[in-house]
Amino acid sequence: MQNQLFEAALGIAKPWYVRGVDFDPARKVLTISIDFVAGSRFAAPGVEGLHRVHDTQTKRLRHLNFFQHECYLEVRTPRVKLPDGRVVQIEPDWFGKLSGFTLLFEALVLAMAQQMTFAAVARLVDESWHRVHAICSHYVDLAVAEADLSKVAAVAIDETACRRGHDYLTIAADAAERKVVFVTEGRDARTIARFAEHLATHKAQPEQIATVSIDMSPAFIRGVADHLPKARITFDKFHVVAHASAALDQTRRLEQRREPGLKGLRWTLLKDRQRLSAEARADLDALISQAATKRTARAWLYREGLRAILDRKQINVVAAMLKQWCTNVLRSKVAAMKEVARMVRRHFDGIVAWTQTRQTNGFIEALNGLFQAAKRKARGYTRFATMRTVLFLIAGKLDFSRISPHAADPFQIQ
Repeated sequence: MQNQLFEAALGIAKPWYVRGVDFDPARKVLTISIDFVAGSRFAAPGVEGLHRVHDTQTKRLRHLNFFQHECYLEVRTPRVKLPDGRVVQIEPDWFGKLSGFTLLFEALVLAMAQQMTFAAVARLVDESWHRVHAICSHYVDLAVAEADLSKVAAVAIDETACRRGHDYLTIAADAAERKVVFVTEGRDARTIARFAEHLATHKAQPEQIATVSIDMSPAFIRGVADHLPKARITFDKFHVVAHASAALDQTRRLEQRREPGLKGLRWTLLKDRQRLSAEARADLDALISQAATKRTARAWLYREGLRAILDRKQINVVAAMLKQWCTNVLRSKVAAMKEVARMVRRHFDGIVAWTQTRQTNGFIEALNGLFQAAKRKARGYTRFATMRTVLFLIAGKLDFSRISPHAADPFQIQ
């Protein structure tokens, strides 16, 4: 009766059965021995018919805990002899993708790793960091290999720092589905070339990418032009306004050398006016009233004017107003903002494209924050393979259920 209960709990069926159960109270370890009915024949992948058992091997697999106790399955697994003389190992469908685990245990690790660091998962399941990482990395590799990118048309591409110094990763995301689809080392034009190759091996073509949002990196611009030939480049409003905000802050720092009253106004100038306290708004209004004599005030007005232009939706109106904005700024004496105007002119078509596509890199920017937070919690990831795995776990929206039926809900035994 006890064995039948464990069979039901484990979800195993004939010809497999529970031969015995052993509990070690000192170690708090439950070991369940599983065998198959004598005389059973087994199917082999890719070979017709059922085949007799040649010999057996006993394999020990880590399974989900029973209550607070570690649980292991010791399974007598058959090897069968095929008509061509080959001998192959037969494993039941509840064996994991990695040696030494059941599918349910791997699904549990995978679910937890999407919410916490590998080290934290390792402590909870009492396994090594390396084994937890191996499970997650293997499942990510399998899911990415099976990914269907045939419907991807809008892409967001950005880089993120992966280590101290000048080491970067380039991330490509499906802008419509808001999920990471590709991660590679570097941040030059070759990263776009590798992304195009990735598309070609995942039921897609580079020519199907209609829009791509990137920052104003010359390498990314060149890479998109060379390898995503039909993609319309968009520089989103937030990147452009960020450049204007940097110019505003630079103007303030230069002017405060002779205008001490500007000290302490950095965040008052950089935040949206509606998010300021009443006192801060009063300080801002007092500064703006001196626009005729203070370049910092004029820089703030130029930044706000640029923001207002990019909020509009009529492309012809935006183009005309943006050209006039550049002309006005270039006639001013606000040197830092002049550089922004020149940048706008150099990337005019991509900036105006924002009016129609409304495509941004906001998703990747948010992902970058999550990734950097995960790195800090893990006290730093040092290998590209690990960082790639983490990024896909956090934001890949990978379909692991195609690999393991338990991946969608590891707490339900099917």
